[in-house]
Amino acid sequence: MSPTTLSISSKNYSSWSLRGWLMAKLAKIRFEEVVVAPDDADARAEILLLSPSILVPCLTYKGIRVWDTLAIGEFLNEVAPKAGLLPKDQAMRAHCRSICGEMHSGFVSLRQALPMNIKAELNHFKIWSKAEGDIERIKAIWRECLQAYGGPFLFGKVTMADAMYAPVVSRFRTYGVKLDDDLQAYADHIWDLPAMIEWREGALAEKEEIEELEVEF
Repeated sequence: MSPTTLSISSKNYSSWSLRGWLMAKLAKIRFEEVVVAPDDADARAEILLLSPSILVPCLTYKGIRVWDTLAIGEFLNEVAPKAGLLPKDQAMRAHCRSICGEMHSGFVSLRQALPMNIKAELNHFKIWSKAEGDIERIKAIWRECLQAYGGPFLFGKVTMADAMYAPVVSRFRTYGVKLDDDLQAYADHIWDLPAMIEWREGALAEKEEIEELEVEF
């Protein structure tokens, strides 16, 4: 049987790679990483938000190839239902899918203004007004979920929604976005997940830099 693989790009810069990788870790499936170098044209386009590359992340499981992060999450929920990537309750599951979909298709200004860069620390970064609107919407989503389901994760237990918003936690830390105590506690729970620690260690070990994302603008 062919091994389960997950194609990813830079751990420092690629938010979509992080989402897919974290879902696979949360599903507790064994997989091999296939790293697409950041200087690969398609991978670079994906990281720079110039193209929705199908190369990363891409899961191959028992010969089945799945790309697009939402599709990967739904597929992993089918093959590893006990992991609870989607809540069991129908209403919660619908809510989870909705906020995952909102992250998948929205928040363009946030992505453009605050690209993921785990190594960077820019506490006095000037945030565009349109990105501020995205930030406030994300705060509202987090607050609503934490109040409705009691935390410590968005739906009580960790789900694919937390994987979808994990890169936002990284962005907020990189660019010094202020959070109230409850939201900061949630962000800290995500940051301290063993899988997130493992990902960060990989990001810090990377030598490559993408010049376009290292300019403080």
